[in-house]
Amino acid sequence: MDSTTLAQASDIDFSLIALFLRATFTVKIVMILLIVASFWSWAIIIQKHLIFRRARKDAQMFDAAFWSGEPLDELYRRVGTAPQSGPERIFAAGMAEWQRSHRQDGAMIAGAAQRIDRSMDVAIDREGRELNANLTFLASVGSASPFVGLFGTVWGIKAAFEEIALAQSTNLAVVAPGIAEALLATGLGLLAAIPATIFYNKLSDDSEAIASGYEQFADEFGTLLSRNLDA
Repeated sequence: MDSTTLAQASDIDFSLIALFLRATFTVKIVMILLIVASFWSWAIIIQKHLIFRRARKDAQMFDAAFWSGEPLDELYRRVGTAPQSGPERIFAAGMAEWQRSHRQDGAMIAGAAQRIDRSMDVAIDREGRELNANLTFLASVGSASPFVGLFGTVWGIKAAFEEIALAQSTNLAVVAPGIAEALLATGLGLLAAIPATIFYNKLSDDSEAIASGYEQFADEFGTLLSRNLDA
């Protein structure tokens, strides 16, 4: 490689901004999409972390209140009108159906236990959907971003070969910029995909654990009410 080629190559700006600005329009669109997807993924990751931490704290607080010995009717009057957390909403759904299952003479309407369980199951399902909201976006970014980045790379290499053909030269100063711009698209695809995949798995496990706690509470509450029904 002669000194002239080396001098030309050393003058090329390989900063990320320069690579982006020199890229073709299609590759720029790919890069912008991947950058937006990455920022959106991190916003969801941070939001879910805060929501799940709050959900675990609320579950602990309500569990302490539920097993404190306070009468269930009193607890329901305190939280039933405006439940603020998942356990409170599940408890309120069960208690509302419990109260609706009483006839005017105080006797229970047949099938009360099944209706109470279904009411709490509906509430649990609603809470589960809230916990899992936007997680599918992380899964999509994790699975699709590498291929989107690869598309940008292929398109960028195609453009680089076209420049080589037009320049009638294969020296480093002609080849290097186009290849570097193309590879940047793959790098951005991996930058978006890796954290999205890792945190999707973690947040899915966290969501499942929280939902499992809700189901356990509903089972315990249903068992407690069934004792009153059988008494």
